[in-house]
Amino acid sequence: MRDSRLLEFARRSRREMTEPETRMWLELRAKRFHGIKFRKQKVIGKYIADFSARDPMLVIEIDGDSHGVQREYEERRTRYLEGQGYRVVRFTNEEVMTNLDGVLQRLGEIVCDMNPPLPTLSPEGERAL
Repeated sequence: MRDSRLLEFARRSRREMTEPETRMWLELRAKRFHGIKFRKQKVIGKYIADFSARDPMLVIEIDGDSHGVQREYEERRTRYLEGQGYRVVRFTNEEVMTNLDGVLQRLGEIVCDMNPPLPTLSPEGERAL
């Protein structure tokens, strides 16, 4: 059973996103990015992912300054999410604020790597079907 405090914190975080999270969400929401349905501040196990998708299994984290204990927590969270089958991609607040186009381009490359295009059949292959 999920911790009700964690769910409440996720709800509050959805309403009170940071500026970098808001900028990223405007690009991801409503299947705007490669037709992928992203959720914001999604509870996954005992952690909250900034943005997550189920198809492909992708988590996007927007990181502020990390020091000591926070970095260790993020590493544990990443290991957990990867153990659940997610690919975890991290960008910094600064990257999102100063180079959003570059962030989206890199994210697009990652998505394409996760979902390679289906091979096209040769004319001979089509006749064989």
